Amino acid sequence: MATKRLIPQLHPNDYTFPDPEDASDEGLLAWGGDLKPERLLRAYVQGIFPWFNEGDPILWWSPDPRLVLFPSDIKISKSLIKSMKHFEIHYDTCFEQVMRLCLETRLAKGQKSWISEDLIAAFCTLHVKGFAHSVECFFEDELVGGLYGLYLGGVFCGESMFSIKRDASKAALVGLCKKLKSLGGDFIDCQLPTDHLQSLGASVIPREKFLAMLENALENCTTKAW
Repeated sequence: MATKRLIPQLHPNDYTFPDPEDASDEGLLAWGGDLKPERLLRAYVQGIFPWFNEGDPILWWSPDPRLVLFPSDIKISKSLIKSMKHFEIHYDTCFEQVMRLCLETRLAKGQKSWISEDLIAAFCTLHVKGFAHSVECFFEDELVGGLYGLYLGGVFCGESMFSIKRDASKAALVGLCKKLKSLGGDFIDCQLPTDHLQSLGASVIPREKFLAMLENALENCTTKAW
């Protein structure tokens, strides 16, 4: 029988988080607080991320297991190779638009999204500060796919991706892997396991191993700036 745990509420003026290993069986670690850039940075360097639906309190997660993608492990199918010949990959040319399209494409499919106006504002601030980045996929000068996340000490913390043309988000992910390899980055944090990302080469690892990898990457960062 699973043991019930009291999920702590974060103090509005204190950016301290509980130990990620103290998360519930589902991965829920804490609730409350805010989405200020400073709190988000404090969370991500500890392997914690916000994930909640509109109208719910802010929920902070540290799931076990975790999904990661090493740039050299990306799987590129023959059909994707063909598609990529028609795409152009850019970086950081329309960050906010990528975030909003990640939101809009989910809503258009009838899915819920954690990408609120507060989160968009916070990540745009982190983008200006050089922490948050986007990868964009263009087809005939139209933005048709992309992704965004935080680049911290050689680790790219992936947040969301979208595609309005077949293979566009996959092409953006390939572009991210190429970028990370050129910077000497360690790995991409894909957060929660999904069949889609695993089919592209992502691996499921225990949270304990993930946290150790994250700490090592941050402490021994030898990567170039984005």
